[in-house]
Amino acid sequence: MSEKKFSKKHEWVELNGDIATVGITKHATEMLGDIVFVEIPESGKSVDKDSQAAVVESTKAASDVYSPISGDITEGNKSIVDDPSSVNSDPEKGGWFFKIKIKDKSEFDSLMNKSDYEKFAKENQN
Repeated sequence: MSEKKFSKKHEWVELNGDIATVGITKHATEMLGDIVFVEIPESGKSVDKDSQAAVVESTKAASDVYSPISGDITEGNKSIVDDPSSVNSDPEKGGWFFKIKIKDKSEFDSLMNKSDYEKFAKENQN
């Protein structure tokens, strides 16, 4: 069974075994506006918790996408590179950015659950 958690930088992480899928939240896409460009990490790249892993650009701004957990990238979502607007239309499912083999499950456990994230996002609307 998978479990989804959220970071304070507006990423979501869904864990299945030791592989996590990472994307940006619906709240993040609403703040960014229409997404026009996405850069995803290469498979095999090692990333640390809270380090820059991908890039997203919208009609309003360019923003880094951070990895909420440490690990090795196993796959990038090439479909969002070909169609960046799919991140807007399905941010928390088909619009995922990358999959990562996690190194430390405690990093995942320290992230927020959905209700805590929604409260955080509402309090930090800026």
